[in-house]
Amino acid sequence: MLVQRHTGLGKPTRVFDRGVEWEGLTAFVSRPLPHAMLGIVSGRRRMGKTYLLRALVEQCGGFYFGATAATEGESLRQFSSALAEHVGSPVPFAFSTWDDAISYLFSLAAPDRTDRPFLAVVDEFPYLVKVSPELPSVVQREIDRHQVDQSRMRMLLCGSAMSVMGGLLASTAPLRGRAQLELVVKPFGYRAAADFWGVAGEPALAARLHAVVGGTPAYRRQFLADDVPADLDDFDDWICRTVLSPFSPLFREARYLLAEETDIRDTALYHSVLAAVAQGNTTRGGIAGYIGRKSVDISHPLNVLEDSHLLAREVDVFRAGKSQYRITEPLINFYEAVMRPAWTRLESGQAAEVWAQSAERFAAQVAGPHFEAVCREYVLGPGRSLLSTSLGQVGSGVVTDPKARRQIQIDVAVVEPGSGGTKPSVALLGEAKWGTIMGVNHLERLAQARDVLAQRGVDTSGCGLACFSAAGFSDSLRAEAERGGVLLIGLDELYGRALPMPLTF
Repeated sequence: MLVQRHTGLGKPTRVFDRGVEWEGLTAFVSRPLPHAMLGIVSGRRRMGKTYLLRALVEQCGGFYFGATAATEGESLRQFSSALAEHVGSPVPFAFSTWDDAISYLFSLAAPDRTDRPFLAVVDEFPYLVKVSPELPSVVQREIDRHQVDQSRMRMLLCGSAMSVMGGLLASTAPLRGRAQLELVVKPFGYRAAADFWGVAGEPALAARLHAVVGGTPAYRRQFLADDVPADLDDFDDWICRTVLSPFSPLFREARYLLAEETDIRDTALYHSVLAAVAQGNTTRGGIAGYIGRKSVDISHPLNVLEDSHLLAREVDVFRAGKSQYRITEPLINFYEAVMRPAWTRLESGQAAEVWAQSAERFAAQVAGPHFEAVCREYVLGPGRSLLSTSLGQVGSGVVTDPKARRQIQIDVAVVEPGSGGTKPSVALLGEAKWGTIMGVNHLERLAQARDVLAQRGVDTSGCGLACFSAAGFSDSLRAEAERGGVLLIGLDELYGRALPMPLTF
């Protein structure tokens, strides 16, 4: 009998962060059900999915197979060899079809062959599906069969092609309704990323670094071999010797991220869509106008970019039916805003000159919008305790003041839509500024937005006002905050180096 070796499911110390993901994976593997279970693990490339799953397999003593871009015949031979090595067979297996291969894999999880859950990980599953479209149906058949027959199988299918992985469980797909786990491995949050890069002690540096490379783990170690800016003064030189250098792996990474998505064929169109968003054209109409297309003509690229987790559509929390798009990968936003317009010059080695001329563009199109997103992440996470009410929907939007004929942009809002006899309420209205020292005028604008919402019948009795600034606050604004009802959140507060005063009324 083939008995699985288990050495405990504690997260290895070499796996940074990922506590939530590890807990979900180990709970899936350890669940004591007598039937087969299926899990889907996805996430964009460079997120450390393979690293995480290999660590899990090592802890569980399970089977791991990493697919490659190959023909069906070669993929079957690779899979067969991996299975033979796993069971210790001196003779390589020779499966001629995926029917035979998957059936044999499930036989290893039979109760008479193992007394513990049997973990089987198939990584980069989209490579196999591309040359063997019937493979999801083969897996479905075995899962269904071993929902009746007893099995200790715990199968994880993993992949980086987000549109393919998302489609495995969608609509009429064979595996729809079969998965007991659907895990998306996302980038590190901004605080975890600062710890990972070793810059948590310098919030100003951490914020700039995250605005460029985000929370992608591979960029520090695999791509840059631990080349980290020494301090804030080194940041400009670091940008020039890494991201803007044609000899650096990060230089063309934004292009590769697009090219790797299987549903993206006309990369020029998709780059134009992303460039439109990076330039501040964040509505569907604005994007269409920027690239010279009709709104209806860009529905498909917008959907593909959303499915690929490269673009996010964020609803306006104050105006029903309105929404804006945001690039979710900081490196792509940096590429579209700073690198793409000067690509020829960068290729010729003019990184220092290009970067020196990009300060205003970086602040307005990269750091500013990114800072707003970080502030919303803060309210969703460590800033939750500052609110006097339960957390509602966190987002952004525009409050229209018909009397003054003006629109007030709200960068951070916490709203509760209300239901039944409960009217909508607002717990927080905030404005975020990257390079501006905020003053009383910013607070007055937020107060005006609160008054307009109250006139509409929205409950603002517990609504606090918040100013987020990476540059600081005026003395007069600090004096207003001391009177209560106002939050002042700077970089030290965002990165946990200082505790803000909670809202009081």
